[in-house]
Amino acid sequence: MAGITITVAQQKGGSGKTTVAVNLAVHLRDLGHRVAVLDTDPQGSLGRWFMTRMEATGGEPGLEFSTASAWGVGYECGKLRRENDFVLVDTPPKADSDLRPALREADLVIVPVSASQLDLWATEAVLELVERTRKPALTVLNRARAGTRLSVGMLEDLQSLDAPVAGTVLGNRVIFAEALGQGYGVSERQRSGPAAREIAALWDEIEAIVSR
Repeated sequence: MAGITITVAQQKGGSGKTTVAVNLAVHLRDLGHRVAVLDTDPQGSLGRWFMTRMEATGGEPGLEFSTASAWGVGYECGKLRRENDFVLVDTPPKADSDLRPALREADLVIVPVSASQLDLWATEAVLELVERTRKPALTVLNRARAGTRLSVGMLEDLQSLDAPVAGTVLGNRVIFAEALGQGYGVSERQRSGPAAREIAALWDEIEAIVSR
């Protein structure tokens, strides 16, 4: 049985795409799944994280890694799905032809949205592309400060867009950046911490969608 592909997409840079992809991948590995990560972003942040992880783990990353440009995404996803339970795809920060191949391969598109009006506007363009591919999407409020008027307002605004909104909100926590820079996920650094619990809760929501 072929694996499930989860594509993480957002037009605006700095939304936390790589952070979300990395932490979901590590969480799935912790659950005992075979997991691959695919970097389709020319900036290569996911690739840099993986090479840091290779060094930090003594060459035992516990995940498969690959890269692909737009024209090769379909082939690479197909190959990775045959050997893994899940493929997490990190995408370029733009809503154009470079993003479409990764959307077409997705069983679910995760759209992280940082708590800013600019991110909300960028999300509309991404969701329009997702709708054309007829793939399901889930928006996730990321880097939010709990209880602030901005975060509450963003969640209300996300409800008006044409995609479900995750009940889980990812907080603006230093551990996300620290773990990423060391080649790890937050569950490997603070297993019982709030960031790890947020990723686990987000996965529970995603699993309910992709297992239908």
